[in-house]
Amino acid sequence: MKFCVLFCLLIFGERVCLMAQEMPIDRDNIVWSGPSRDAAGSMPCGGGDVGLNVWVENGDLLFYFGQSGAFDENNALLKGGRVRVRLSPNPLAGEVQQELVLRDGSVVVTGRIGRAAVTVRIWVDVFRPVVHVEMNGSRALAAEATYESWRYTDRVMEGKANNANSYKWAYRHAPGGRVVTYKDSIRFKGNGVLFYHRNKDSTVFDVTVRQQGLDSVKGLLYNPLRGRMFGGVMTGTGMKPAGRTSGKYLDTDFEGWKLAGGPMRKREVMLVLGTSEAGASGDRKKTAEWWTNFWRRSFIYIGGDEKSPQWQAGRNYQLFRYMLGCNAYGEYPTKFNGGLFTVDPSLTDSSMRFTPDFRNWGGGTMTAQNQRLVYWPLLRSGDTDLMRSQFDFYLRTLRTAELRSRVYWGHGGACFAEQLENFGLPNNAEYGWNMPADHDKGVEYNKWLEYEWDTSLEFCLMMLEAGRRDCIPFVESCLRFFDEHYKARDANGYIVLYPGSAAETYKMANNPSSTIAGLRTVLMRLIELNGGKDAKWEGMLRRLPPLSYRSFDGHLTIAPAKTWERMNNKECPQLYPVFPWGIYGLGRPGLDTAIDTYKYDTDAVRFRSYVGWKQDNIFAARLGLTKDAATLTIGKLRDGPRRFPAFWGPGFDWTPDHNWGGSGMIGLQEMLLQTDGKKIFLFPAWPKDWDVHFKLWAPYHTTVEAVLKRGKLEQLTVEPASRQDDIINMLPWEN
Repeated sequence: MKFCVLFCLLIFGERVCLMAQEMPIDRDNIVWSGPSRDAAGSMPCGGGDVGLNVWVENGDLLFYFGQSGAFDENNALLKGGRVRVRLSPNPLAGEVQQELVLRDGSVVVTGRIGRAAVTVRIWVDVFRPVVHVEMNGSRALAAEATYESWRYTDRVMEGKANNANSYKWAYRHAPGGRVVTYKDSIRFKGNGVLFYHRNKDSTVFDVTVRQQGLDSVKGLLYNPLRGRMFGGVMTGTGMKPAGRTSGKYLDTDFEGWKLAGGPMRKREVMLVLGTSEAGASGDRKKTAEWWTNFWRRSFIYIGGDEKSPQWQAGRNYQLFRYMLGCNAYGEYPTKFNGGLFTVDPSLTDSSMRFTPDFRNWGGGTMTAQNQRLVYWPLLRSGDTDLMRSQFDFYLRTLRTAELRSRVYWGHGGACFAEQLENFGLPNNAEYGWNMPADHDKGVEYNKWLEYEWDTSLEFCLMMLEAGRRDCIPFVESCLRFFDEHYKARDANGYIVLYPGSAAETYKMANNPSSTIAGLRTVLMRLIELNGGKDAKWEGMLRRLPPLSYRSFDGHLTIAPAKTWERMNNKECPQLYPVFPWGIYGLGRPGLDTAIDTYKYDTDAVRFRSYVGWKQDNIFAARLGLTKDAATLTIGKLRDGPRRFPAFWGPGFDWTPDHNWGGSGMIGLQEMLLQTDGKKIFLFPAWPKDWDVHFKLWAPYHTTVEAVLKRGKLEQLTVEPASRQDDIINMLPWEN
């Protein structure tokens, strides 16, 4: 039976065969009939640290590919290129079907014209950076595979094109007054195509260090850009070099290096990325097993008709988790502004006719306020192995952040600014090129970002919740910065956190609630991990000021800060004590105050939305506001505007918007499961008429799997079983 099913999948790719060994995740596969118009109608595929956008257009199979860490001299995250496969005779010019097979992480394309049929399976090895394109025809087919690159020549980046790199609008400060994306090295080698990019010694890192007055410690700073190299080799079974081509796709001219082979029924095209030591051999069985275990580890399946909004929300939750799984083991974290799945920018914004390397808000800039929403949901889904790259990003740059504190202010601790580069310094354009001579060089000359130093605290808490004891020195350094930087004390002996910032919204803030709540929660969690006794950090905890409050029509609410001078953005940090910091919530004191903040704070109400990084759906879920949580989360996770339903955006950032998807994931998880210490709240904000089968993770190495049908709990499995008594079923509770 297993042999028959495998044979059907490899040769015919028919869904009827797939159902013979159906897994629950199969219901969420995406199936398209007919080709796509252009790259906007692409489908994600990936594994390990490689992401593809796959589509069929005018009879050609095409895919973009990208790899984690492919940063150039300007800190743009470059695509590896585009591959075009053309068959003769060409079944893909006839009836075409394309399917994302979630169970094994592959994309299967089938085509038929007359008596000629073909099945193409595209998959990426999870354990090696190798892309496989396996073709099986009903008859022998000739094939061409062309590696297409727009980086066959140097390109000067003009105007808004620089939003893709670290110069942004300050591109005139690049050496020579212009930003150049330097050409790759591309050539035929043997029977394949070799392509790679090697960074020059001088990069935007050097420009940024000089700008920020850190030349005296430059040799101690982490520099990931100098000499960085990335690329690969494309080969094909029975294929040889067949000359160069040229053309234009959408807005960008390109040159192509073509491989061609005579008629064969079975053929494979491979791209081996990274270093040659990675090896070209691959084990599809091991990759399929990895994805199978990924889907068994955690899931949310919502019942209902496939057109119902709640069913779509559950399906799109799974699709976005798949996209995160495609960079499970990347050197660098999944970028909030598109991950590995960006395509030609004019398909997102028609005014941006730039190369496919473009993404808004930079390639190597890891904006913490956005990145956090990509990584918080991985705790509940049990995907802590996927969090390593984000944690490593901070661990690598810890020394740089500590040197900032030492050079600028002469004290200890790590100062991580917002709009943070992958080498640990603030983005040079955001830092401010017009900084007055007497301005504190440790503070960004930027009305949006000044004094916003608390964003690293969320990653501190993630590290602690993930059980990463090796990260404790990092956590302690982040805490030490606040303890040593803010030396003033009020009449009660409390630390005065001024000047501060409540997110990017309430500026020049005195005692911002988001910062106080963050410090309090991280300190308490750290003390708990240290056995409940730690005199140093207990002392700091006692010195933290209390949160501030204000009233609206007689309703007591959490204030964003004690005082502030102006407002810049549309965030709601007065509810950060609810999420991510968990000071207020179900089972905790003051729940009515937090609910009144959500309902009556005029800023919170007018800023409310489900778009992009907005997290109102999470606030509502944490507060047990079922109706609002459901409405806002459905808004987050409903089908996006592109052919692939989880390609949301651009929102406030870019397409696909990964912090849109991440905040949607968090909200759905919080509707199903919340915790307070060892207490586990089941269905704390879940509509009774939504059938669901889910498996999520809770602290203390606990998994909770439950089946709810027609408002009744039909199955509950808690592991370890000793945690069963900690479950509190919230279904009878209504608001």
